[in-house]
Amino acid sequence: MNAMLETPELPAVFDGVKLAAVAAVLYVIVRCLNLKSPTAPPDLIYQDTALSRFLLKSCPLLTKEYIPPMIWGKSGHIQTALYGKMGRVRSPHPYGLRKYLTMSDGATATFDLFEPLADHCIREDVTMVICPGIANHSEKQYIRTFVDYAQKNGYRCAVLNHLGALPNIELTSPRMFTYGCTWEFGAMVNYIKKTFPLTQLVVVGFSLGGNIVCKYLGETQANQERVLCCVSVCQGYSALRAQETFMQWDQCRRFYNFLMADNMKKIILSHRQVLFGDSVKQPQTLVDSDLSRLYTATSLMQIDDTIMRKFHGYSSLKEYYEKESCLHYLHRIYVPLMLVNAADDPLVHDSLLSIPRALSEKQENVMFVLPLHGGHLGFFEGAVLFPEPLTWMDKLVVQYTNAICQWERNKSQCSDTEQAASGQE
Repeated sequence: MNAMLETPELPAVFDGVKLAAVAAVLYVIVRCLNLKSPTAPPDLIYQDTALSRFLLKSCPLLTKEYIPPMIWGKSGHIQTALYGKMGRVRSPHPYGLRKYLTMSDGATATFDLFEPLADHCIREDVTMVICPGIANHSEKQYIRTFVDYAQKNGYRCAVLNHLGALPNIELTSPRMFTYGCTWEFGAMVNYIKKTFPLTQLVVVGFSLGGNIVCKYLGETQANQERVLCCVSVCQGYSALRAQETFMQWDQCRRFYNFLMADNMKKIILSHRQVLFGDSVKQPQTLVDSDLSRLYTATSLMQIDDTIMRKFHGYSSLKEYYEKESCLHYLHRIYVPLMLVNAADDPLVHDSLLSIPRALSEKQENVMFVLPLHGGHLGFFEGAVLFPEPLTWMDKLVVQYTNAICQWERNKSQCSDTEQAASGQE
């Protein structure tokens, strides 16, 4: 009799366990997807100038909430993973012409040139010179999406293909792209300036490309001639500072480091014959022992120390990182400069963001834009689950450059009016 009275209590116990398990799973999901994180306009750090006030009026995205897809968009890891795996959604296929430039050391630089598909907002000739992220090129989906959008807004686009990154282009000298080498980017810019003598330039860099374009502009004042503005998205600013954070498991950076190192190894090994072959003069003697160390490397730092620094004759990894980073060149940039990062970028440690923050607090031409979400080059937008083809990043870069173009046109018109008035006097 007692046993019969106790049996109804068993399902209640099991139901309690199930509810607890469901609650635990939901808690983990909420935490991992960061669902409780609010949406907000990006954090902006800038000097109060006539230009910054004009930008705030002309660029609604700077003061508007960035709203990522509700279910997964607040997770920097998922945004980064989606960018890394599929790039973009329903990416277009813009048509461009591939150009080949022979460098002084025998290397062959390539870039793709895309003509505008509409009139520009100020009806001027403006060319975007674009430097992609690490081991990327014009065929990557996030680049294709951005180029197509820029073309439709009246921009000619020139996209650098990092030396050695294109799978169907052989190296013609024993050298690949590095973290901060500006040679190929500079050659592309010079080609554009000579071929289109009336065009003005907008300089855009993504991730590692952001480091290259900022370093290029800061290397010499002449590099800033005919440049309207520069936009850098998701770069880390200092490889020397970043190397310590990249070895930490916090935010899974050590895991990302391993994945990127594995990709770099595949690219280097695809050019093994040129880089390590006996028939080619080798840069600072890349030897079989370097190849052996490359096979066992599990981080970008090991690859940089074993291979990459030797392309330019650096004696140590520290010297390579110090001289290849844009950190020491940023203060020499005088054109309008927008630096964009995401607060939840798992690749860029929060400590590195003190660099653009401090720069924008000191220099009037710099604006630092920091949305809460976006991951590394993600910045997807969407209602609930499915992202839109265009990202917040694509729209912001074009919106900002449109505003800069309008600002420069207004200045030019004011100058012409003043000259005309003085001539009448």
